[in-house]
Amino acid sequence: TAEALACYDAIVISDIGSNTFLLQNRTFYNMDIIPDALQLIADYVAEGGGLLMIGGYLSFTGIEAKANYKNTVLAEVLPVDMLDVDDRVELPQGCKAVNTAVEHVITQPFSEWPPLLGYNKLIAKENSQVLAEINGDPLLVMGTYHKGKVCCFASDCSPHWGSPQFLQWEHYATFWCNVLHTIKK
Repeated sequence: TAEALACYDAIVISDIGSNTFLLQNRTFYNMDIIPDALQLIADYVAEGGGLLMIGGYLSFTGIEAKANYKNTVLAEVLPVDMLDVDDRVELPQGCKAVNTAVEHVITQPFSEWPPLLGYNKLIAKENSQVLAEINGDPLLVMGTYHKGKVCCFASDCSPHWGSPQFLQWEHYATFWCNVLHTIKK
C-alpha cells in the first residue's frame, strides 16, 4: 500500500522481473483485482521517495526481454530508456567502469572500479546524469522523477556480473551507502 511504502526512505529493485509485481498470487490464482504495485512505487517516488534499480538477468529488459520494465509505469520513472530486446551484455573477460562525474558524492571516493562481468545495456535519458560508464555504455545513472531521486546501476550487486573483485572491493559498502544516501527521502 502507499502507506506501507511511505515508511521507507528508498526502494531497491534488483533482479526481479516486473511480473512479480504485476501478477501477484492473488491476481494470478484468484483473479482478484488489486492495486498496481509498480504504480504505487511510481507514486511513492513522485512524492519524494528514492528508487534504485540494480541490473541483472531480471532487471530492466532482461534475459529474453522477460523483466519487461520497459512496458510498465517504471519506464517513465527511471532515468534510462530500455531496449526492446534482451539487453544483457556478457563480459567474461571482465571490464572496468570509468567515472564520468569524478566529483559526485557517489563516485568521488574512488578513481578506479574493479572488473564487472556484464551489465544491462541502457540509454541515459536526456535530463539524467551519467556518473560512470562501462564498455562505452551508461553504468551508473542518476535522475529525478517529480520530487524523488532515482538511480540505475546497470550491472549486478552480486554474482555473477558482480565479480569477486567487485564484491570484495574496499569501496563496495561505501559505494552502496553513498547511492542510497543520495536518493533517500
